Amino acid sequence: MTASRFQMNWVISQDDAGKLIKEFLKKEEISRTALTDIKFKGGSIQVNGKEVNVRYKLAAGDVLRVVFPDEIPSEGVSGEDIPLRILFEDEHIIVVNKPSGMNTIPSREHPTGSLANALVGYYQRIGLRAAPHIVTRLDRDTSGIVLIAKHRHVHHLFSMMQQGGQVKRTYEAFAGGVISQDCGTIREPIGRKQESIIEREVRDDGQYACTHFQVIERHCLFTYTELQLETGRTHQIRVHMSFLRHPLLGDDLYGGDVSLIDRQALHCKKIKFTHPFLGEEMTFSAPLPTDMRKILEADPLL
Repeated sequence: MTASRFQMNWVISQDDAGKLIKEFLKKEEISRTALTDIKFKGGSIQVNGKEVNVRYKLAAGDVLRVVFPDEIPSEGVSGEDIPLRILFEDEHIIVVNKPSGMNTIPSREHPTGSLANALVGYYQRIGLRAAPHIVTRLDRDTSGIVLIAKHRHVHHLFSMMQQGGQVKRTYEAFAGGVISQDCGTIREPIGRKQESIIEREVRDDGQYACTHFQVIERHCLFTYTELQLETGRTHQIRVHMSFLRHPLLGDDLYGGDVSLIDRQALHCKKIKFTHPFLGEEMTFSAPLPTDMRKILEADPLL
């Protein structure tokens, strides 16, 4: 199977008549980097079937086509035959349910077996020449929903949506101990801990970070909690809950109890966004994984 190159098509309206193509494409959020790639890496810009450049002046009724070049998969990310739990896929995006224990991208400690390796292998099998554009990353031991863009332009659109808070994710977590408040907001800056490459902490010189939480159930050993992020700092939920003195079960990096589960009890259960091409609001959900569900069933409610 060979996938055709990604392209976009417009019929020019009277409102856009007289605009240069470069002006029109800027309005359509085609980035300058994308235009450079189109010019120098094998893409094309066509009006009514004839190739033109970005200085062409558009007329009402013109059919404008932008063909993006093939992407070169990331160097150093080999394709692997790893099953993907695909919740949704179209020509622009893939939504997957990532298991715990899988890196989103390769690391020095885990150079293979990542979601990126699985995507490169999947793209090879379907004939799609693209790099793995992962929009929403999760820590290795966090399970749940990950959004992937299938080409660079969609990744660019989602990046702008994320900056505007238009990609909303909801998490479930088991916080150690009993949280007395029914809901709350943690606004504490997060930065890298001194003398640590991995660990973060709440610190005055850190980046602004905001986490909203709501209690679902109180159990004897933990509080079943739903969380939403306004910012996406590294380890944000883990750091904020540890700051509250309710570190996540299994989170040995931030002081969590490891007797019930051997990874942080954190799961991205829902994502919500407006599809950048279809204009439709989309919501996807993934149920609690087995290891978290077993703890929930075993520990009695207060």
